[in-house]
Amino acid sequence: MPTYEFRTQTRGDTRAIYDPLRDRYVRLTPEEWVRQHFVQYLIQELGVPAGLVAVEAAFQCQGQPRRADVIVHDRQGDPLLLVECKAPRVSIAQDAFDQGARYNIVLQAPYLVVTNGQTHYACAIDFGDQSYTFLNDLPSYDALLDTEGHS
Repeated sequence: MPTYEFRTQTRGDTRAIYDPLRDRYVRLTPEEWVRQHFVQYLIQELGVPAGLVAVEAAFQCQGQPRRADVIVHDRQGDPLLLVECKAPRVSIAQDAFDQGARYNIVLQAPYLVVTNGQTHYACAIDFGDQSYTFLNDLPSYDALLDTEGHS
């Protein structure tokens, strides 16, 4: 993943990074570093319209409030891609992938990515067959839409 330039600031002992999607500074945790870089990758490299990216999006999962790290929507506002971010020191093991998959049972996004900023797993989900296929690369936004028959 390429590196991107970000505005940061320090308040007391706390470092913060400017999140252009939320239009505010947020605490710069290792997971936030991964989230901000992946969002920029989606927008700058894959052509995802910034207005169709939701960060820390709230939803209900098994009656509990949850937050998705990143949801990319199609042009009708339906979830197209769910991204689960972990800190770089967290290995992408089955439990990290399972968390994203559990969230996606609710969200029903046809694509899922789990990343720690160094290792990325992307898959296409077939809800009818209850199966998924790992992708070598995450396609551009337009290719994701074409694959799913969205416009």
